[in-house]
Amino acid sequence: MADQENPVFQIQRVYLKDMSLEQPNSPGILLEQDQPSVDIQLGVEATPVAEGVFEVAVTATVQTRIKDKTVFLVEAKQAGIFEIRNIPEDQMGPIMGIACPQIVYPYLRGNVSDIINRAGFPPVHLAEINFQAMYEQQQAQAAGQASPIITQ
Repeated sequence: MADQENPVFQIQRVYLKDMSLEQPNSPGILLEQDQPSVDIQLGVEATPVAEGVFEVAVTATVQTRIKDKTVFLVEAKQAGIFEIRNIPEDQMGPIMGIACPQIVYPYLRGNVSDIINRAGFPPVHLAEINFQAMYEQQQAQAAGQASPIITQ
């Protein structure tokens, strides 16, 4: 009986759920001499799978452009299955919005860098992410609050 009350946080599996690479303007765009601009978008989503089992996924979209033409577009989703039981409800959000993404994100970074390199481009390294700040910002937006504004 005592085991049923102990908090449980276990990684069941980390896996690459989805990845795509597009080079819609190749080969012509590869002859361009201009430096491309890089746009990176990240997201986190959590989905219940079973009682006490959750999938947490971190998504990344990396798009490089020269002028108005796409050089390449990478979309990737790295996920993990986590067993989370006997955790107070007020701690579940931070666990799934901060702790789980911190575990999954390094795998996503490696996979995105690898696919871009294998496509023949210099690697794009995704920066380290402060998932706590990202989570707090999302919570503030969900509550309809603006980010704090400091005035002097």
